Amino acid sequence: MNLQGIVAVSGKPGLWKALTQNKTGFVLESLDEKRTKMVANISTAKLAALDEITIFGDDEDIRLKDVFERMKTAGAAPDAKADGNKLRTFFREVAPGHDEEKVYASDMKKIVSWFGILKDMPLFNEADPAEASATEEAAPVVVEETTAVEDNVEEKTTAKKKAAAKKPAK
Repeated sequence: MNLQGIVAVSGKPGLWKALTQNKTGFVLESLDEKRTKMVANISTAKLAALDEITIFGDDEDIRLKDVFERMKTAGAAPDAKADGNKLRTFFREVAPGHDEEKVYASDMKKIVSWFGILKDMPLFNEADPAEASATEEAAPVVVEETTAVEDNVEEKTTAKKKAAAKKPAK
């Protein structure tokens, strides 16, 4: 599942895709049908990347990505507006070991609504590029080219030092 570039903005409903970054913030596009765009100012808006969100666990935190994977295989998720007891029962199934005192019903509602937005999108079913690149073997590094570049840099810095030494002090 590829959640890179998908963010939640505090105070704004739904999920957003980060298109680009400028010097004042991020240009975001909503993932709903309207595809509205906005600029989220870095100094005022709080952005949370979905691929970095974790849920409090009893032993260790649970990644949101893992919860989404379990939700995908679990079948029908309850409605985001369902009561807290139904959500808690569902969460015991898809996020076993979550801390029931720290994970509130509002958090569960938010996660279920995010799942409802993402489940039909193509990026939800494609592989995560970070995991794919980690599994691929790295290309062998050619030592000779690296040495030539390092020698060239060394020659330039030596030449600069010699030129600076020849200048008379003021």
